[in-house]
Amino acid sequence: MTKKNILSFIITLFVFAISKAQVDKNSKLYKTILSKDSLLFNVGFNTCDIKQYENLLSDNLKFYHDKDGISDKTKFLYDLKNGLCKSPETRQVKRFLVKESTEIFPLYRNGVLYGAIQNGKHLFYENKESEPGSAKFSNVWMLENGDWKLTTSLSFGHQAYEIQKIDNSIFDNDKEIEKWLKSNNIPALGLGVINEGKLQQIKVYGDLIDGESAPYNTIFNVASLTKPVTAIVALKLVSLGKWDLDEPIYKYWTDQDVADDPRSKKLTTRHILSHQTGFPNWRYLNKSKKLNFQFEPGTQYQYSGEGLEYLRKALENKFKKTLNQLAKELIFDPLAMTDTQYIWDDKIDESRLALGYDNKGNAYETVKNKTANGADDLLTTVEDYGKFLVSVMNSIGLSKKVFEDMVTHQVTTKKGKHIGLGFEIYNFKNGDYALSHSGADNGVQAIAFIFPKTKKGLIIFTNVDNGYKIYKKIITHYLGEQGKEIIEIEKAE
Repeated sequence: MTKKNILSFIITLFVFAISKAQVDKNSKLYKTILSKDSLLFNVGFNTCDIKQYENLLSDNLKFYHDKDGISDKTKFLYDLKNGLCKSPETRQVKRFLVKESTEIFPLYRNGVLYGAIQNGKHLFYENKESEPGSAKFSNVWMLENGDWKLTTSLSFGHQAYEIQKIDNSIFDNDKEIEKWLKSNNIPALGLGVINEGKLQQIKVYGDLIDGESAPYNTIFNVASLTKPVTAIVALKLVSLGKWDLDEPIYKYWTDQDVADDPRSKKLTTRHILSHQTGFPNWRYLNKSKKLNFQFEPGTQYQYSGEGLEYLRKALENKFKKTLNQLAKELIFDPLAMTDTQYIWDDKIDESRLALGYDNKGNAYETVKNKTANGADDLLTTVEDYGKFLVSVMNSIGLSKKVFEDMVTHQVTTKKGKHIGLGFEIYNFKNGDYALSHSGADNGVQAIAFIFPKTKKGLIIFTNVDNGYKIYKKIITHYLGEQGKEIIEIEKAE
């Protein structure tokens, strides 16, 4: 029989099988096939007991693998002995059946049972710490002289199990998400999903305190997700003709630490919003605890919170208003962001505040800024920040020229990733791009993405040091292939 005829025969078998009802999980046939599966893998594969394979595999075995081609019994056993089982004492790969995925379909000829098709999923672990790989399989078991033998096996759809698990369970069920958060020690999670240029979904999970569920309008400290808001304040002023991207900042503000450095005369808003100031992230990281230039502005990338604070002081000096007032007039009030502030005052509903926690469950002291910080500690909700991102995506209050500057690559940070003005830019294989920013502080891990071309976006807020652990699952679930690309870009050196 040719390979083409073999495949045609297999397809015919499968079509016939699935047209019949699968057997009950309490049936004798179901238990028999599960016991054969256990002998084949739990004993044979996982312990390299080759005799189990020799006994359970039909002499007529055909094994079809979507990565490694076609094998007969001789080749299959040879590859096993000289591959995974060459050094059985040190091998770590283990296979586990996803039992709930198992389907057994009986095969009859003239009313007599002669075989069964087993469909399911299985996991392969490289070691105890690794994420498992997943694949689907279909096995044809045949009765040969009264013994069950594996005659045909197809293994296909190999991928990271994590992605598949997301699609099939967690995000379809709020209770599953709550369980998942608890297993990862995440006190509260805020999710916002943007589609078709609108904030489509707002979800908040977990507790503010034990037994008290976090409300949909939970207030989060979002750390460096403050920076895009400060950037848009400046860019809206540029769009109104009241501020200049490339005008030297010293005309409105000069920090005394750098007043005698000629480079302070060259610093512009463009340098600040693209993190090319030459400043350290924070001056307290210097031994002197003073601000300094570490390179010429505009010559390279170095992330700096000091830059946004420098911009805040320049804006406040020129306009004689606090940053919070400027943001309120330009962003918060027009967008009805009623729960968003740079500062702590009596308008904050503390009963809705998500406290920040360390990895052991200890709460940090709440930051209560009386003066706005242009780079950090914005208080907001998923809904409010979603409104903000939608306005940016739709270029609300931004001139065409300013929006183009904002999404233009100002400097490269790594392959596939650049800095624009106020946002990082991810570039995708299909020509699309995303604007993004993240925030991380004691008890804060937050990240957001918007896709101006396709009008979608994602917001993730957490209130614990290791909240980033759950990013990958959420990003790949909601952003699909582009989410996977984001993960790959971040993994790259």
